[in-house]
Order: sequence, then C-alpha cells, then structure tokens
Amino acid sequence: MAKKKAVKKAAPAPAKTTTAKAAEKLKAVAPPTKPAAVDRIVMRTGEALVEAEPAWSAAEPEVVIGELDGPVGYAMANLLGDQIKGHSRVFAILNCDVQVRPATLMVSKVTVKSEAYTNILMGTVQAAIANGVLDAVRKGDIPKEKANDLGIIISVWLDPSVTSVEIDHNILFDTHRQATAKAIAKAMKHEPSIDWLLEHQHEIQHCFKPA
Repeated sequence: MAKKKAVKKAAPAPAKTTTAKAAEKLKAVAPPTKPAAVDRIVMRTGEALVEAEPAWSAAEPEVVIGELDGPVGYAMANLLGDQIKGHSRVFAILNCDVQVRPATLMVSKVTVKSEAYTNILMGTVQAAIANGVLDAVRKGDIPKEKANDLGIIISVWLDPSVTSVEIDHNILFDTHRQATAKAIAKAMKHEPSIDWLLEHQHEIQHCFKPA
C-alpha cells in the first residue's frame, strides 16, 4: 500500500499591526495623489505711473502678461512680424545680445519721428524696462519657474519733449524701471481690486478731466 506524502502547512501570515491596518484603510479611501499643477496665466493686465519732478521723466506703461502658447503669445508674434513705421516693436534687452525673460515686447505709444527719440527709447528706456521685468521676477511677482513660458507686451510712454530739453538719463532710467515693475506687480495681483474700485469710484478725479 502506497504511503501518502506529508503536506507541509503554510506558516500563518503575521498579524497586521494597527498602523498597517490604518494605512491600508486610508489607501482604499483616499484618491491617488496627483502632481501639483502650475496654474496657467492666460492674460493679466496692469498699468502704472511713476514720475520724478521733471515732466519728461513720466513713465506710464501698460502691460499684458500671459502664456506664450496662448492669446498673448499669438499677439506678440503678430506684432513682431507686422512692423509699422514709427511704432517699431522690439524685445526688451539689458544690452545688445542679452534679451530678458519673460520675453517682453515693447510698443511705443508715441509715433517715433526722429533718430534722437529712437536713441533714448531704444537705449535708456529699453534697458530700464528690461531691468524692471527682472525686478518683478526677483521680487516674486512673476514666478521664476514661469519665466520661459510667459510673454509680456508693454506699451511705452516716453514724453516727446525728451528730444528738446536737457535730460538726466539716470532719472529717466529709474522712473521707467520702477514703473515697469509696478505695472507687472499690479497685473499679477489684479490691482486695483474690484472691491477697492467700487468703494472709491466716486472719490477719484481723472487728472486730465477739468473740475
């Protein structure tokens, strides 16, 4: 008569600890963790006014900020490829061959008619705007990780009288640098807020409106 082979019994599984049971229960209930998404910045708008004592020092930029693969990037490409006499569109640069990030396209509000005006706009003011953009990144108003994804269109006011008076380029540089950073900060923070505007609407008198 054949002998039956002995069957080894499997060792009992170790009892789960209270911590392990709790972790398993939580895993069954909690949704899977997703990597944090960086919010898209479709379009932000802002403006600012900074001026010193001389009238020609006034800087009043208006900015539009948004993703390069969105409407702002599309507008930038069109502006750059469709140049208009007297309103040339150029990138903000620290110096020749040194473009800033986020890419910033300058558009003059004033029709440029002289070489003297061009030299100031594409020299002192262009460098000031480039520094203002970097100031905004350094301050955190523009997230550093978005510097290669965003584009800025900046409408530039440079007083036409700068060609007919003696100017201090350091003063002009400072006002345009500060105004650029301020306009960007206001755009990114949605300032002034709708609540503030509604509260102060009837207290504000436009500076060029007769009393």
